[in-house]
Amino acid sequence: MTRENKKTVNVLVVGTGGQGVITASEILSDVAMRSGFDAKKSEIHGMSQRGGVVTSHVRYSENVASPMIMQGEADILLSFELSEALRWLHFLRPTGRVITSLQKIIPPAVYAGMGSYPEDAQAVIRQRTADPVFVDALPMAEELGNPRLVNTILLGIASTMLDLPLDAWKAVIVERVPPKFKELNLVAFDKGRDVA
Repeated sequence: MTRENKKTVNVLVVGTGGQGVITASEILSDVAMRSGFDAKKSEIHGMSQRGGVVTSHVRYSENVASPMIMQGEADILLSFELSEALRWLHFLRPTGRVITSLQKIIPPAVYAGMGSYPEDAQAVIRQRTADPVFVDALPMAEELGNPRLVNTILLGIASTMLDLPLDAWKAVIVERVPPKFKELNLVAFDKGRDVA
């Protein structure tokens, strides 16, 4: 995903309401623009206030016409929840990468007996993609002192797969988070890079 090949880089960010999907996609878009790219972003909130599905498409290149990623064209699928990674796997290109938190959020339909949580999600993702990154991000974030750091940890991992300058990532994170959480978010970002 280097700048020299001038192809559009497509990152699909998925999760459920309240996990920080939109914030993560805004940070990624800002980093791409700060790095001199044209960036477009689109999001679907669903029932985000009730833990419903949230998706955000981020595309960047020298010139981007549409914010929407077509099925089979995502370079990176960045998922905040394990079954959401499985649900959106068809958007990944054959050479694309999956980064997913191992967190499982059981949907209300499962509790109501109208479905079941996919127990084999990790195995299916491994079968369908090369080198997926599974990370137990929530316990890592809690160990750092704030469960909301999951998105920064995941962005740290994604930053190692995207040809965007490290200083741009850190500058945007510092600008986007409340002052009292700046240092903690930078630590979480570096922790994600170490995991990768």
